[in-house]
Amino acid sequence: MPSPAPRPTPDCLLTLAVPQALEEEILDALLALPALAPGFTVVRGQGIGGHVELASTMEQVQGRARRVMVQVAMQQTHVQNLIDTLRKALPSPQIAYWVVPLLTFGRFGDLP
Repeated sequence: MPSPAPRPTPDCLLTLAVPQALEEEILDALLALPALAPGFTVVRGQGIGGHVELASTMEQVQGRARRVMVQVAMQQTHVQNLIDTLRKALPSPQIAYWVVPLLTFGRFGDLP
């Protein structure tokens, strides 16, 4: 039996800052794109700034909005395709993103 093709090593980290109200939609969109986003991490956060929409009374009192940060370690050559696909699915000015280089990526053990 031939061995599986090696997984490409991620060389950048795409972070999406998403309003909590759009959490399920962004996660569903990412889960539907396993070739572009085979895995990702979800972290709770808060957004502060002039362009941040404060949806609830609590957010208005606190001056910050609940956000979900989705991080995808991936190859830079696929980033724009993923961003374009997600933008078409969820065209919201309240979803921000940024991409930073990964200096290294590894695991503490072998994947099956």
